[in-house]
Amino acid sequence: QVQLVESGGGSVQAGDSLKLSCTCSRRTCSNNGMGWFRQTPGKEREFVASIAWNGGTPYYADSVKGRFTISRGYGASTVYLQMDNLNPEDTADYFCAASRSAASTTQTSMYNYWGQGTRVTVSA
Repeated sequence: QVQLVESGGGSVQAGDSLKLSCTCSRRTCSNNGMGWFRQTPGKEREFVASIAWNGGTPYYADSVKGRFTISRGYGASTVYLQMDNLNPEDTADYFCAASRSAASTTQTSMYNYWGQGTRVTVSA
């Protein structure tokens, strides 16, 4: 069983930065594409960013492009989401996920392991 644990969420003001981390319990995550998603109450979970097993091919949602950066840590079992110039529309629960594929993918259906989420609140 793969466990994903997110950390780094918090309450910040507009324009601030946060860096989310996601640690995978198994080294096999280093062979998987990884992604970040977010969800607000009453809305569907939405794709934020993804990265391939080797740290390549990052994809971003249009709403975060140029402000967020996804990366993988040494050993590739940790994935980060650097979030800069945050705005109130970024307020959400953020989830890390591991894909069935080694590739970077925006498709939610490709992700079969999910973390419990970490909350990000951005005030104006």
